[in-house]
Amino acid sequence: MDDVQLEEFFARDDAALLADAGWPEAHAALLAALEQGRVRAALRGDDGAWRAVTWVKRAILIGFRRSPLERLAAAPWPFFDKPAYPPRVFTADDRVRLVPGGSSARRGAFVAPGVVVMPPAYVNVGAYVDAGTMVDSHALVGSCAQIGEHVHLSAGAQIGGVLEPAHASPVVIEDGAFVGGLCGVFEGVVVRERAVLAAGVVLTAATQVHDLVHERVLRGEIPAGAVVVPGTRPVPGAHAERHGLQVATALIVKYRDERTDAATALESALR
Repeated sequence: MDDVQLEEFFARDDAALLADAGWPEAHAALLAALEQGRVRAALRGDDGAWRAVTWVKRAILIGFRRSPLERLAAAPWPFFDKPAYPPRVFTADDRVRLVPGGSSARRGAFVAPGVVVMPPAYVNVGAYVDAGTMVDSHALVGSCAQIGEHVHLSAGAQIGGVLEPAHASPVVIEDGAFVGGLCGVFEGVVVRERAVLAAGVVLTAATQVHDLVHERVLRGEIPAGAVVVPGTRPVPGAHAERHGLQVATALIVKYRDERTDAATALESALR
């Protein structure tokens, strides 16, 4: 199937897809198209906004619904999962540096040549990891997450998956961004190009991001080149005020310029 035929096949309602005897062939073609980067779970429009490709996400979800739970043979012990999405097997021709030690990528994940995956790390179905990116130890690239070129996902970084609902945009980390250790980016947050997240920053769609440079409050998106550190803000209410209670927030403390790399910008911001 070509990409147009794939879209036509999976654009039908769930009942038709669940009953269609041609699904195994279409599913195999879908996995190949995802792994080759020909189709993606989200695309950036000319206006810069990221939007989910709904038919792709629906197609992935149908794969889970059509697959029974089965025992998968794997050393040193068996695993139990949906056979529609087994672990992806790489070859030297993929030019992905997959370091020994327990990492795995699922079928249907695009991992570009030049990507480095340090153990243990995990890349889930529908994810897109572009060239030159580092996925460090204990990092997660969740379902349908979109990771740009030359991104650094530091140890323990969690890039959340957004598979349901199908129309919801996944998490996006754009080109050249640096995601520090133990960061969490969830719920469709977009981190724009060359942004820097210091260790421990957690971002959800509801997280208040206080831009100290431009004196504004943002949600759901980190601007290009922003340097973000963990912070706190007061909790409203008399009880909270009496007890000095705070909640976590994120602070943009500066912006990178063309002469400042991520490490230098972060070191300067944290001084």
